[in-house]
Amino acid sequence: MIACTVSAAELAARLDSLRERIEAAGGDPSAVTVVGVTKGFDASAPAAAAETGLVDVGESYAQEMVVKAAEAPAGLHWHWVGRLQRNKVRLVAPLVRLWHSVDRVELGAEIARRAPGAAVLAQVNTSGEGTKGGCAPSDAASLVGDLRAEGLEVRGLMTVALRGPDGAAGCFATLRRLADDLDLPERSMGMSGDLEAAVAEGATIVRVGTALFGNRTP
Repeated sequence: MIACTVSAAELAARLDSLRERIEAAGGDPSAVTVVGVTKGFDASAPAAAAETGLVDVGESYAQEMVVKAAEAPAGLHWHWVGRLQRNKVRLVAPLVRLWHSVDRVELGAEIARRAPGAAVLAQVNTSGEGTKGGCAPSDAASLVGDLRAEGLEVRGLMTVALRGPDGAAGCFATLRRLADDLDLPERSMGMSGDLEAAVAEGATIVRVGTALFGNRTP
């Protein structure tokens, strides 16, 4: 992990700019949740987020989340936004407020075992890329039903889009249609480089790292 070099004042300015981008894309900044993705950074990143009032933070690495949650200020809402192995669920289950990337019933069953009734989003692979997680769009309804059968609270859907504005827009449109068909209110889609396309298609949650905290050192 590396230290976040963005001051709380600069982070607040970047957050304001992000909300302006959301509004310019046709969204209501008060209705779109910004999840600040702090993966790769140490506890200085969630601490800066807390200082600016950004309480929703996202992580993708189990051990990192555990360490940072122990050191970060109280009151943050931790989101799991990355792919997850079943054997890591036990590490983060006490911390996670919303699981974004539940892409198979086996993972959902383990979450239900460790955190009964947890709030989750079903991840859908709208890009067709094998390197991305998520069920096929045609399997989204089945996955949602299976997760509910495990006793989980399925709040919506999540996706990671193709790179580039044209491809991203198509991915986000697919997720919106699926969420509408399944009557699911939450759509977690859009990151630093493509949030305008996501907001235009009705994103309710955007997951933003670089635009807030800067680049991560490899």
